[in-house]
Amino acid sequence: MEITGFFTAILIGLVIGALGRLVVPGRQRIPFLLTILIGIVAAILGTLVAALLGVDDTAGIDWIELFIQVAFAAIGVSIVAGTYGRRR
Repeated sequence: MEITGFFTAILIGLVIGALGRLVVPGRQRIPFLLTILIGIVAAILGTLVAALLGVDDTAGIDWIELFIQVAFAAIGVSIVAGTYGRRR
């Protein structure tokens, strides 16, 4: 992954976190900034996995990469919401 891809993944991560939160059913009692952080991590991981699978650079919109990123965000939001909710 090039440095531009890394920064793009961070910017996309802001949106990915929100999408991941929308995908998870129910109410998540976690701060929005934590959701953004999860989205950034999910975007980076999704980009890395897409690169490993060879689907990171396609013509047009990279739908497969986006799906992978949102899936990582949804998993991350679910895990954090489960552990964060029990802490309080």
